[in-house]
Amino acid sequence: MPQAYCMKCRAKREMKNPEKVTLKNGRPATRGTCPNCGTKMSRIGN
Repeated sequence: MPQAYCMKCRAKREMKNPEKVTLKNGRPATRGTCPNCGTKMSRIGN
């Protein structure tokens, strides 16, 4: 499971339901949700 920083919890956590996306500028990213608070998380790069 990929990890990302949750802005609401202020901690690095594993993403729930991660999915690979491409940003407008063409860079790869991963998006998911925080398992504790449900806030959207994103991480640039794979």
